[in-house]
Amino acid sequence: MPGVSAGVLLFRRVAASVPPATAGGASGLEVLLVHPGGPYWAKKDAGAWSIPKGEVEPDELDPPQAAPAEPWRRPPKVKPRLRAVAADLLAVAKREFREETGFDPDTLAAPGAAYVPLGGVKQRGHKIVYVWALEGDCDASLVTSEPFEMEWPPHSGKEASFPEVDRAAWLGIAAAREKLLAAQHRFLDDLAAFAGVGLSAGSGAPAGPAAEPGRSPGS
Repeated sequence: MPGVSAGVLLFRRVAASVPPATAGGASGLEVLLVHPGGPYWAKKDAGAWSIPKGEVEPDELDPPQAAPAEPWRRPPKVKPRLRAVAADLLAVAKREFREETGFDPDTLAAPGAAYVPLGGVKQRGHKIVYVWALEGDCDASLVTSEPFEMEWPPHSGKEASFPEVDRAAWLGIAAAREKLLAAQHRFLDDLAAFAGVGLSAGSGAPAGPAAEPGRSPGS
């Protein structure tokens, strides 16, 4: 069944003294993105980075409707986005941000900042990703993630451990668009709209899951 993920898009406002090449244009914003760890992503860069996020555990979702007593009546399927309504997705987003960066997002928030829901998008494999934006700051060089294990080399029968995230970086909106998974681009547009900076033509307001094809890391 398609999964549901949640994450936090941490952003900061760039001072006017920062050169446009660093700020990613005149947007005045930088966002924190992470690069997935593991051998399959080691040589991939453009279109491989992600907003820090992770999957909602099955027991956190509203359980699917039980089969009725009459065997000839098939119960209706419940879409993951509807099952996710019962989950505390913001709590999941904060937890997964901690696991992928080592930082508690609450402690990184700028004074008076609040979590802003940016809605959700549908990635390849029909995974639905929900994101909250939060203004704050951290040292990207100090990001540390939890490890995962996989068979490596393939068919070797040996287990190797890799970090979920091997690096993180602050990127301007234009630079982030080049690095970020295609399905997550809409979150950049919605963040720019919220922060009151320039938007590219055709960008929309925050909304529910949109069918945008894209590649997804494991979480």
